[in-house]
Amino acid sequence: ASGIPVKERVKVSQNWRHGRCRRETVLKWKCKQVAPLMPWMELDGEYLYLSQAENIQAYRLCPDGTGLQCHPQAIFSGHQEDVCRFVLVNSHIVSGGGDGNIVLHKIHGSYSVKFSAHEQEVNCVDCQGGLIVSGSRDRTAKVWSLSVGRVGQCLHTVQTEDRVWSIAISPLLSSFVTGTACCGHTSPLRIWDLESGQLVTCLGTDFHRGAGVLDVFYETPSLLLSCGYDTYIRYWDIRTSTRKCVQEWEEPHDSALYCIRSDKNHMIASGSSYYGVVRLWDKRQTRCLQSFHLSSPTSSPVYCLRFSTTHLYAALASALHVLDFTA
Repeated sequence: ASGIPVKERVKVSQNWRHGRCRRETVLKWKCKQVAPLMPWMELDGEYLYLSQAENIQAYRLCPDGTGLQCHPQAIFSGHQEDVCRFVLVNSHIVSGGGDGNIVLHKIHGSYSVKFSAHEQEVNCVDCQGGLIVSGSRDRTAKVWSLSVGRVGQCLHTVQTEDRVWSIAISPLLSSFVTGTACCGHTSPLRIWDLESGQLVTCLGTDFHRGAGVLDVFYETPSLLLSCGYDTYIRYWDIRTSTRKCVQEWEEPHDSALYCIRSDKNHMIASGSSYYGVVRLWDKRQTRCLQSFHLSSPTSSPVYCLRFSTTHLYAALASALHVLDFTA
């Protein structure tokens, strides 16, 4: 927030704390009846990138902070089925799709590479340090090279014994974490060595069957957030214990949690599985700080959320909503 005057910073901070904001639906799209869209998005400076069906579209954010332009500045194609997840890294987009492929796009250019990655849909991807990690419904996680001349070469295949719903590379680039369905294996959170592909450790014990982890987020190399079907946000510090999380927060309406993000300080934002509920949490408190219902009466999960200093964006099945905390 260094570019914002101190007085304005205090005002915005109080707006976040008290839930004062202007709500707006900035994009709408037709929802598939049989299989609804599960959009994913990323924020990058002046642009918001949003997946809609098999494409990823780049929308320019309005300079006055009132939302985003209606028409995309660029469209990135390459998948034959819906994009499941994607990440931005070093001016590239790395995406995984329902067609089992991974596609690598150069944001400012026509360069793209596509390769077959999994036998079933690629549910999640991450990319750092010249490596891609991917997780799939086919019960495997894989490590891929991005080195010149070796793009798309599989370095390791990890047998997870379960569908992989979420994945993230540690900031130290030494390991990665997988969040699985907790049906075929009793540990939904496991950390693997990037260099060897071997299991490093399991996080937590005594998970109920079906307590799948839908999103994971590294704050630091040792601090990790997770959420999923068992309605809990968990905060892990692997320096102190891998058996028990250091903090946990329960979704008050017993809803699964589809996505999570933090400001790497005190605030956490989570997206619930019913009625587009976004909740703000303060790590120093046990109860939810604020909640926003973005989808009523039609119920939709919050599939993805991202926020900046002043705005929070939430992607639902048929619309993109923005909360403006400068109001």
